[in-house]
Amino acid sequence: MHKIRLINKIAEVGLKRLDPARFSVGENEPDPAGMLVRSAKITELPDSLLAIARAGAGVNNIPVSECAEKGIVVFNTPGANANAVRELAVCALFLSSRDIVGGVEWARTLEDDVPARVEKGKSQFAGPEIMGKTLGVIGLGAIGVGVANAGHHLGMSVVGYDPYISVDAAWGLSRSVRHCHDLKQMLPECDYISLHAPLNPKTRGMFNAEMFALMKDGVRILNFARAELVENADLLSALDGGKVAKYVTDFPNGTVHKNILPIPHLGASTPESEDNCAVMAVDELKDYLLNGNIRNSVNFPDVTLPPCDKCFRLCVIHKNIPNMIAAITAFFGERGINTEDLVSKSNGEYQYTVLNVTSIGSGTAEKLMAVDGIIKVRVLKN
Repeated sequence: MHKIRLINKIAEVGLKRLDPARFSVGENEPDPAGMLVRSAKITELPDSLLAIARAGAGVNNIPVSECAEKGIVVFNTPGANANAVRELAVCALFLSSRDIVGGVEWARTLEDDVPARVEKGKSQFAGPEIMGKTLGVIGLGAIGVGVANAGHHLGMSVVGYDPYISVDAAWGLSRSVRHCHDLKQMLPECDYISLHAPLNPKTRGMFNAEMFALMKDGVRILNFARAELVENADLLSALDGGKVAKYVTDFPNGTVHKNILPIPHLGASTPESEDNCAVMAVDELKDYLLNGNIRNSVNFPDVTLPPCDKCFRLCVIHKNIPNMIAAITAFFGERGINTEDLVSKSNGEYQYTVLNVTSIGSGTAEKLMAVDGIIKVRVLKN
């Protein structure tokens, strides 16, 4: 029985995919093998923990590096909430152009002679149309590609920037979206900039005074990635000076400015998105616990191996150092154990090796753990 601890409420459509004969699921499960989480911060990593599945894309609430050191696989659900975020980003294009929010707030204050006052006062909330303007999309993952394609369909000229664009993303991108290879050359072209880049040490604070200086006067910026991509003090200076006309963000941080529109992190807040993320997170966690397969991990490589009816399966997390595969296969060879199939991949510092073997002796996993560089070993029966 695999114990799964719920750190947040997870959509029932996902939880129903966990067979109660094989999984015990609850908020207070002791010694869990897996955790399911949305946005709550993970502060405890029990010795029993094998994997954490995040029902969403960002993993800032999970100590990913510490998990890797302990052999705990961290999953996320890329693309599961892409449509929800894309729709809100498209909404933000209009919110940043035309003072819809200000107009609604003003109209709610009107009590007497409302039609006449509306006609007299509406001009203060006027703004430009987006058709024919240039939209720059930074980060061409599932969400960025969707926003870029939507901008094109709305009549915008769209340019995208992503030095690490995947083959799948490239296939999904409209031919009309121009792919730029130099961000500094792209920024001066854009009337609107939509941020969809991941947050990492290289991208943290990438939008600073230097970058703002390259942009058009009156540029409108949408941030549906992470607040920390933007240097807050530099943004305020750009807003005060008119360099940035509007800043729409899904990540309020307490900063108040008349030209900042803070949305309370609603990007993935749709029932469809929550269902999609729950199903994907549960499936990833279940496949790893039952079969040892890794799909969509942020700290270990993707590895899948077809089942072998007559085999035992060993799942080995280890350091990516020379001769590790030779040491593992030699371990089984010395014991007369035949390896039917093996897959091994690395992602830099760490490596994951899955083997189907014909037999296994008592204490094999414990003995294999003694090999230098091995972090965690699991034995599964196919």
